[in-house]
Formats: sequence, C-alpha cells, structure tokens
Amino acid sequence: MFDYLPEIYLLLLGFSVFMYAVLDGYDLGVGMLLPSNNEQQRDRMIASIGPFWDANETWLVLAVGILLIAFPTAHSLILTELYLPTAIMLIALIMRGVAFDFRAKAVSDHKDRWDICFKVGSFLASLTQGYMVGRYIMGFEHSSEAYGFALLSALCVAAAYVYIGGAWLVLKTEGELQIRAARWSRRAGWLAALGILVVSVVNPWVNEQVAQRWFSFPEMLLLAPIPLIVFATIYLVDRYLRQVPMVNDLGVHWPFFGVSLIFALSFLGLAYSFFPQVVPGVMTAQQAASSPATLTIVGYGVVIVMPMILLYTFAVYRIFKGKATELSYK
Repeated sequence: MFDYLPEIYLLLLGFSVFMYAVLDGYDLGVGMLLPSNNEQQRDRMIASIGPFWDANETWLVLAVGILLIAFPTAHSLILTELYLPTAIMLIALIMRGVAFDFRAKAVSDHKDRWDICFKVGSFLASLTQGYMVGRYIMGFEHSSEAYGFALLSALCVAAAYVYIGGAWLVLKTEGELQIRAARWSRRAGWLAALGILVVSVVNPWVNEQVAQRWFSFPEMLLLAPIPLIVFATIYLVDRYLRQVPMVNDLGVHWPFFGVSLIFALSFLGLAYSFFPQVVPGVMTAQQAASSPATLTIVGYGVVIVMPMILLYTFAVYRIFKGKATELSYK
C-alpha cells in the first residue's frame, strides 16, 4: 500500500484537476459568453453561476496543494516553467472576483465596464490554463513545435469551456437566452471537436512515448472506444442543441452531462498517455514524491478534506438546482 502512495496521490491530483476543469470551466465559459448588447441576459447569466463559481475554484486550490505537498520537486519545476502564465491566470481570476462583486455596487454607467472586466478575466484565465496544459503535455520543451502546440491547446481549452458554459446555460435558463446559449454551445462544440482531433493527431506525432502507448497491441484495442465515444457524444449533444427549446425542457440535463463526459474521456486519454509520470518525459510519481512519512501524514488530511469538498459541492448544487432566477442584490 505504502509503495503505491505516490501513484495514489497522482490519481487524486488528476481527479482534482478534472473537477476544476468541469466546474470552473463552465463558469469561465459563461463569463466569456456575456453578451455586450443585452444587460438583462448578462444579469441572468451571472445569476446562473452566482451560488457556485467561487466554490468551484476550491478544486484548483486543492490540486495545487496536493502538487506542492506530495510532489514538491515537480511543483518547483512546473511553477518555474509556467511562472508568467500562472501570474497572468491569477490576475485574471482576481479580475473576475473583483468584477463580480463590483458590478453589484457600481452606478449604472459603470456596470458595463465591470461586465467587460469579468469577460476579459474569463478569457485570460481560460487561455492561460490551456497554454499551461499544452506546455505541460510537451514536457516543457523549448522548441517552436512545443510552443505552437501550447497555443493550439490554449484555443482548444477556451473553446471547450465555452462549450460547457453554453450547455450550463441551456440547463439553467429559458426563452431567448436558452436558444442563444444552445447556438453558442454548438459553435464552440465544433471548435472543440476540431481541437480534440488536431491534438489527438499532433500529440503522438511529436511524442514518441505517446505514439507507442496509443498504437501498440493490444492496448490500441482498449483505447479505440474512447475517441469513438467522444465524437459520438459530440454529435448527440449537437443534435439536441439544434432542437432547443424542447417541450417541457425534456432532456435539458443531457448537453451538460454529455460535455462533462467528453471532458472525462479526454482526461482519461491523457492519464493513459502519461501515467505514472508527474511531468511527461521528465519525472515519474515515485521520483518526484515526498517521503513516505510525509505522504502518510498528509493522507489523513486528504481523506478528510476531499470528501468534505465533495459533500459541500453536492449540497450546493442540490440546493440551487433548477432555473436561474432574476438577479437581485437586495
């Protein structure tokens, strides 16, 4: 059991990042979708994420905490290589937090500016996160191909966040806004599908280890269903979004669930490609891990904290289920 603690922590780290990508991903997507020409719709969109968006970032804090304590060597390398995009991301998240609060207190003439600030912060956070994922996947290589892949990853992640953000709005809104959200989500879904296809081609092309894992037998047969399910889900979500609004909101949960499934399968593909490496091509979980005593002690905290976050997340989404209501700051 103790021999496998580094791998267990790596799985917990991956789970935390996945939860952050889905939960904070949709509210970043909603932020990027804020329309400039309709204040009432902006208010309803903000209301749809109001009870959730701040708590969603807890998963990012947990992921960074696990990385720092369980894999300090990897944490040092990753933060050194990604210092600038990390700083930009933090500034963007601060912009979002400030704008979210100040739009409620600003005079009417300034409210639009804070909404723009929220939108810009959402774009910057999404693009920097995608860029960091791309640099990470390439093992922080300093080559034109690696930086090009990172830029491609930035665009794909931003499109994926808009995709799931639109699906969230379809779930939480009604009327004209729901129809617009379905249209936004469809367009982003096409871009996300193209991005997944391109990344799936480029990744094994530039990474020999990934190519060996993907195209060797019998592993190839086990991996093959993943892209098939992903693109089938994209197609089914797109078909549903074309028919919005549905009578009595029939199946309205499907787009958000479907996009979340796409996220999960994409993360599974990455895990299959690189596990048990903490930094692809650089170090494994065993090489980067803290001492067994440290991992054991920290494990007691993780056993308590992670279930509490899960229970809190479940409770919040249970309490605030249903359509978003009119935004009020009274």
